[in-house]
Amino acid sequence: MVAPEIADQRVGLGAADARDLEEATAALVAFDSHAQKTLGVENPALGPMSAILLRTESASSSQIEQLTTSAEQLALAEIEDSGARGSAGANARIVIGNVRAMEAALELSERVSTATILAMHAALLRHQFGFEDEAGRFRTEQVWIGGDNAGPIGAEFIAPHHDRVPAAIEDLIAFIDREDIPVLAQVAISHAQFETVHPFVDGNGRTGRALAQSVIRNKGLVTSTTVPISAGLLVDTERYFDALEAYREGDAGEIIRAFADASRLAAFTGTKLVDDLAEQLELAREQLHGVRADAAAWKLLPSLVGQPIVNTRHLQHRLGMTEASALRALDTLVQRSVLVERTGYGRNRVWQHMGIIAVLDEYAASIKRRARHRG
Repeated sequence: MVAPEIADQRVGLGAADARDLEEATAALVAFDSHAQKTLGVENPALGPMSAILLRTESASSSQIEQLTTSAEQLALAEIEDSGARGSAGANARIVIGNVRAMEAALELSERVSTATILAMHAALLRHQFGFEDEAGRFRTEQVWIGGDNAGPIGAEFIAPHHDRVPAAIEDLIAFIDREDIPVLAQVAISHAQFETVHPFVDGNGRTGRALAQSVIRNKGLVTSTTVPISAGLLVDTERYFDALEAYREGDAGEIIRAFADASRLAAFTGTKLVDDLAEQLELAREQLHGVRADAAAWKLLPSLVGQPIVNTRHLQHRLGMTEASALRALDTLVQRSVLVERTGYGRNRVWQHMGIIAVLDEYAASIKRRARHRG
């Protein structure tokens, strides 16, 4: 297959699709604004809230690739990644790679380029056993989807020859740089084009959905949060994959409509997630009523929104706390029933905010229920 050149491609939208995109775009803008207003732009919990939304998006993106993990396992993998000891499962550690790819996508979103795409992929695959040497490198071999490992005969999709990948990515970047296309249409088409080019040996879907987040941030559609669009796509993966296939056959309308619907669902479910997490944070503040204002527990509290499982090494590494101040903060939070110690050990202890984990698990369960209902 040869990927079409799209740098100068005309994007025509019918009246219904144009209205659809306007509504979906308005929903995303309202979601981003709601997250800011719920906490306040100066609130120290806004950053952690954005972090947990990013992790939620990463988990949903990975689940599209059949990489499933729980909020608890993902939080454990996070403290392992900061140099602390935990007990996360293999899938959770792989998903953390997707978190790092999403983080890179947002950090580098000011200028989307070949280098930033390679950086996203490097962040993703350096956590995936057996693919470390491929991290951040365009493929140098033929790849395909479906069929068997013996060859591309019978494959559902055969990617363009690897010699064409660098030029195809430059063409894609030129398309992303345009300012004459509705942003969500640009996000959907650039994602579908990336999946068609299939520039890597592995991790194309996850990197492509990270790229979508980068384009959303680059165009200023959202400024303070990560939109859980992958959760919207996860509700109906068959439609998503069919839309990618339709794009490869020359019809961009299906992927644009799929992204519009996924964006509306992301805004709706993401708003509830923000509200539920903010409620847990407010409850914790009430539980700490009477604790002096300069106590270390108050410094730790906002970060629990983004990292609801912690240990002392994580707090030292991420918050710059001393071991003594970390233990004092944890003791206070346990005494006030904000945290529970989950190991029962004398050493290598781990503390958990049960309410935040429950909120995240319920969010994941609600997406699964929507998927079953559609099925």
